Amino acid sequence: MTTQEFDSIVANARDAFATARTPAELENAKAQYVGKSGRITELMKGLAALSVEDKKTRGAAINQAKQAIEAALNARRQALADAELEAQLKAEALDVSLPGRVREPGGLHPVSLTLERIEQIFASMGFDVADGPEVESDWHSFTSLNNPPNHPARSMQDTFYVDIDGDDGIPYNLRPHTSPMQVRYAHQHIKRYADGVKRGETMPEIRVIAPGRTYRVDSDATHSPMFHQVEGLWIDEDISFADLKGVYLNFVRAFFETDDLQVRFRPSYFPFTEPSAEIDIAFGSGPLNGRWLEVSGAGQVHPTVLRNMGLDPDRYIGFAFGSGLERLTMLRYGINDLRLFYEGDLRFLKQFN
Repeated sequence: MTTQEFDSIVANARDAFATARTPAELENAKAQYVGKSGRITELMKGLAALSVEDKKTRGAAINQAKQAIEAALNARRQALADAELEAQLKAEALDVSLPGRVREPGGLHPVSLTLERIEQIFASMGFDVADGPEVESDWHSFTSLNNPPNHPARSMQDTFYVDIDGDDGIPYNLRPHTSPMQVRYAHQHIKRYADGVKRGETMPEIRVIAPGRTYRVDSDATHSPMFHQVEGLWIDEDISFADLKGVYLNFVRAFFETDDLQVRFRPSYFPFTEPSAEIDIAFGSGPLNGRWLEVSGAGQVHPTVLRNMGLDPDRYIGFAFGSGLERLTMLRYGINDLRLFYEGDLRFLKQFN
């Protein structure tokens, strides 16, 4: 073969490599020239039939053509790799002119802020904080609180039930109030001091609040199927309604950070207290000036409830109250729709942190 023929093979190989758009097409083109059955491979096989002098001359020309083809092959491989990398970089490119994504610090929910505030205020008045189960037995939720089965007052706390039956055959429920903690905490308290009482010692007073989630079949602008309550309980040998008034008045004044408000008690009915009352507050100034607002239910603990606690109602007496945390939060921050608390709208929630 002449030099021009070798040059033609190299030129054809370069053209074939240049038209390859993918690595697979390039490898197919390579096979036509330097593969096992390629043009250069076939020329090298033909050297065996030549004389020694012709082998040197032809072999040198073949090697020169092979090197040129491999150089063109490697150059095209690199070009395809560079093109693939560039496309990948473009696809994953970051626009450095865009503002950075800043992770904003989180904050407490307004109801959680209220819960912490209430715990701090009552702790300053000597109250413990108790916590209990949200899935309750019928006895703890109702019967122990002087609200037996088929009692009409149960409709006041229409709640949700779970597919688990208690020992009495009545399904467990999602507690409709935190009042079950009255009996639970009293039992724990009595057990803690039982040995001392047997020896004639006086049992320390029960002074506790029990905040937590509660559940009822109710939903509108001022009610939610899930909401929060704080239960308060103070039992000793000489606790009166006057103590209830003093404790709650001090609480609301500390909570709302003003002495310019009043508390009143309206006669009401609850099966677990007797007498019972609704607690209203009225601010002396501001947008709610002179308007009475219901914030809690309360009363002297019913003798039947004291017996279910394991206490003698002829010796022990006390009061209990239950307040809705959402109601207090709405009044403190001027919120008029309870549903805002649970919609997860950051524009609303950011205002409190």
